[in-house]
Amino acid sequence: MMPRRIVFAALVLVGFICGLLPAQDTSSKPARGVQKQSFGTREGRPVNLYTLTNSHGVEVRAMNYGGIILSIRIPDRKGQFADIVLGHDSFEGYLPNTPYLGALVGRYANRIANGTFTLDGKTYTLPKNNGPNTLHGGVTRTFDKVVWDDAPLKGDKPGVTFTYLSKDGEEGFPGNLTAKVTYSLSDDNELLIDYEATTDKASPINLSQHSYFNLAGEGSGDILNTELMLNADRFTPVDKNLIPTGELRPVKGTPLDFTTPTRIGARIEDNYEQLVLGKGYDHNFIINRKSGGLELAARAYEPGSGRVLEVLTTQPGVQFYTGNFLDGTVTGKQGHVYKYRNAFCLETQHYPDSPNHPDFPSTILKPGQTFHEKTVFKFSTK
Repeated sequence: MMPRRIVFAALVLVGFICGLLPAQDTSSKPARGVQKQSFGTREGRPVNLYTLTNSHGVEVRAMNYGGIILSIRIPDRKGQFADIVLGHDSFEGYLPNTPYLGALVGRYANRIANGTFTLDGKTYTLPKNNGPNTLHGGVTRTFDKVVWDDAPLKGDKPGVTFTYLSKDGEEGFPGNLTAKVTYSLSDDNELLIDYEATTDKASPINLSQHSYFNLAGEGSGDILNTELMLNADRFTPVDKNLIPTGELRPVKGTPLDFTTPTRIGARIEDNYEQLVLGKGYDHNFIINRKSGGLELAARAYEPGSGRVLEVLTTQPGVQFYTGNFLDGTVTGKQGHVYKYRNAFCLETQHYPDSPNHPDFPSTILKPGQTFHEKTVFKFSTK
């Protein structure tokens, strides 16, 4: 048996050494990877919720119903995490007609005038859900209101792939169109969105992600103090029904000039026809392009938190929307009421109503072709 004085000396020595060593952080950071859990059922099919977590603890949650992104948790300049997208705590919250919170939108994101277009000599009629227009694909079997097939991404980044077959005639669109969308999260705090689609009959396609951002944290009030830069020298002006007139108008000298960082609220109330028509910003901006690859479309900075969102994309346009139709009728996470201009959207996409504007970049996908676009949401602080 060891003498008591030796035991005592050993304990003193251990205590002395422990005093010199830094305290160990016992707080647990979420494990990097993908977690899948049941989130409900819809039309007899399971709704699955995926949580993607990177090595820094940044977290994105998305479900296979509507490809909806429920939350994005990122740190501020002090390392404090917050959820920066609007949404609901439960699956049931997404079932009423909500304003596309976090949704994948298609077949055709944005508006098609009068719910009609002509392709290969045939006129197609779509259901109208936005005055005289079709918005975000129609009414019932739209990409945001169906259950997609789902599978965790196999690769070096946490991710999930959603796949959906939109059948010929669905919401009035021609062709059996198979869409595949992958969300993945890098250790550089980038949410990567890859879009693919094929069809057996020529059809318009325009896919986008409709997350509503508030970089101060969802439910924290309006976004008018957020600074925004749009890499766009031109935009597509709209008529009274928010349909492009066909003009490609320079932003210079207008309240839509965000070529240098500007507060979203700085000119939003200006008596400018386009702002009056849109009740604020709800316009497609034409991205300045140097190549056909990823190009910076936008950069948003929230000065209070220091959070920065950069949007890069292969798409030709970005719809900047300032939550002008949020009216307090939607109650989201933790009982937060989403009010007028409580969030903004940066929807990378092709131009609105392109099927009726042959001079716009084409959105027609033909058999044998593969639709492929990519968007990156990159998060940082300053």
